[in-house]
Amino acid sequence: MRIVTRLAGLLAAGVAFVAASPLCAQSVADFYRGKTLHMVIGYTPGGGYDLYGRIAAEFLGRHIPGNPLILPQNMPGNSSLRAVDYLIQVAPKDGTYLGSVQQALAMTALTDDKNRFDVSKLHYLGRLTSNIDIAVALSRTGIKSFADAQQREVVLGADQAGSMATAFALTLNKYAGAKFRIVKGYGGSNEIQLAAERGEVEVNGSYSLPAVLVSHPDWVRDGAATILYQNALARFAQMPQVPTVLELVNGEEGKALARVIAGTAEVGRSILTPDAPAERIAALRAAFQEMLKDPDFIAACQTRRLMLDPARGEDMDAINRETMNLPKPFVAALKGLLKE
Repeated sequence: MRIVTRLAGLLAAGVAFVAASPLCAQSVADFYRGKTLHMVIGYTPGGGYDLYGRIAAEFLGRHIPGNPLILPQNMPGNSSLRAVDYLIQVAPKDGTYLGSVQQALAMTALTDDKNRFDVSKLHYLGRLTSNIDIAVALSRTGIKSFADAQQREVVLGADQAGSMATAFALTLNKYAGAKFRIVKGYGGSNEIQLAAERGEVEVNGSYSLPAVLVSHPDWVRDGAATILYQNALARFAQMPQVPTVLELVNGEEGKALARVIAGTAEVGRSILTPDAPAERIAALRAAFQEMLKDPDFIAACQTRRLMLDPARGEDMDAINRETMNLPKPFVAALKGLLKE
């Protein structure tokens, strides 16, 4: 009897020790309570990644169990790859570091031999908005649709080799019979648009739709300009008449490359975190979806004229996985396009 009693006592003491042990599971709320999280933004202040990263930092903590504070931190460099490297190599893997980094992350990892990193080490919490690029021709050019670019040479403005504008145009030239003559060297979409207004080029080959909806809403609302194509996996709701690059291209290789390029637009302005315990990633994703429904968050986006086109983090991860599984012959073709 004494042996049984002693064993029971030892078992009870063991249970008490385990319950008090730091190895015992800690709730998500207990972990985050009183914590300060960091939102690492891979670009300088004022741009789209910064604006969306900061508004997420402002509102997301309200919906994370334990209500932690989130501090935005700009870490520009190498098209946000400095921030990506920090998140993968240096940041704690505990769900306390978040990131707002380039939408073409998987495509860069796949095609840039100088910047190879493991995309699977990063997990999206959710998307605030897609970042669809469109090609725009002013009415005075006489261009009515993409078909005009298949019938005659059309001068298209782009910023540099490897840019999205160049990639779209080269893809459409090779796989959709377009006749774009690409003029490179402009300093971004705004500069290209000034060139279009001066008559130097006929088409702005890559203009961000969120920016257009702020600066030129009549182009979309009233058809005041011709939108030749949109870079997206599916047609944007406000532009059902405009074909996607994916729809325009032909052949298995063309479709595969167009899907990868369109996938970058689908990722858009999303928030991610490096590897962390599964329950914390799940909690962060749930908090992100709750934030999207927060009336104060929605009102702040409207006040700041930030477009919202949300999606789940799991869907963004799936896009990255599909990109990383692109067959090797198609990877070579994509590398060729981005180097021209």
